[in-house]
Amino acid sequence: MEKQTGLKKLDPKRLDPKKLELVKLLLLDVDGVLTDGQITYTDSGEQIKSFNSKDGLGLRLLMDNNIMVGIVTGRKSNALVHRCRNLGIDLVFDGISDKAAALAKITEQTGVNAKHIAFVGDDLIDLPAMIRTGISITVPDAPEEVKNQADMVTYARGGHGAVREICEAILKAQGGWEKLINKYLS
Repeated sequence: MEKQTGLKKLDPKRLDPKKLELVKLLLLDVDGVLTDGQITYTDSGEQIKSFNSKDGLGLRLLMDNNIMVGIVTGRKSNALVHRCRNLGIDLVFDGISDKAAALAKITEQTGVNAKHIAFVGDDLIDLPAMIRTGISITVPDAPEEVKNQADMVTYARGGHGAVREICEAILKAQGGWEKLINKYLS
């Protein structure tokens, strides 16, 4: 007998791969996108975050294929600093309350036009950046207002492979996925 969960089946929005061909820069929120959104504090007040290793490999594969990756997050944390250093992500905007202003700085700093940027967010604070980029992406447990504005909703939740799903979709759309698979199989 199949167990009933009470959850409705997800029917994520899918994105036309032709739009993903244009991505030159992937910008990510952290809590709820790179993590599951939970924040644990130690007795000394230090934040602990858990990151998905498959998301990390996906980001490295993007960067190895000349697609830039950056972070735009409202929260500062040492855990994020360590994760970005480990992955080789230098474009980090943390402690940001105005993500549209951060996006303007990023386009100026990188020279990448907003229409070539994909932004992944999961909550209301992300909307100003999401609506100003060429592609907006969110996760299935985002508020309806965010999902309604997104071009794509992932199948996987934040911190559980959503970023890897996005990375693979971009690489497949741009023709880099088959080369990667062949590299690993040779």
